[in-house]
Amino acid sequence: MSSGAEAAQELGIRNAYLQQRGLRLHAEASDLVLESAFRSVARQVEIVQAKLAAGQALEDALLLVAPPGYSEHHTGCAVDIGTPGSVALREEFETTTAFDRLRAHAARHRFKMSFPRGNAQGYSYEPWHWCFRP
Repeated sequence: MSSGAEAAQELGIRNAYLQQRGLRLHAEASDLVLESAFRSVARQVEIVQAKLAAGQALEDALLLVAPPGYSEHHTGCAVDIGTPGSVALREEFETTTAFDRLRAHAARHRFKMSFPRGNAQGYSYEPWHWCFRP
């Protein structure tokens, strides 16, 4: 696969045009968490089944993952956010600069942490899970 610069050149986009526009080349992400945004009901079933197969009781699993049909991930408005150097989907995310920035700026962009400590839904604390509130 070609880089972004190569792909732009292959499309006939000239460097002079890019410079004139002041566009900045961005590196493409190489490490993605596939379950970080939209999640189908079928995928949610798989996640719950995996927890049960690992020996978790259903009630314990449902403190960590929503029942199929009840996940904000089904809406396409939820995202699990991580940052390099932090293990994905772990509370330690709250100690990162990325988390500090989210807390400072998310509301302005209509995002809210869905599951703070002591949330009404009874889910475990998820500092990485944010949802757009239209």
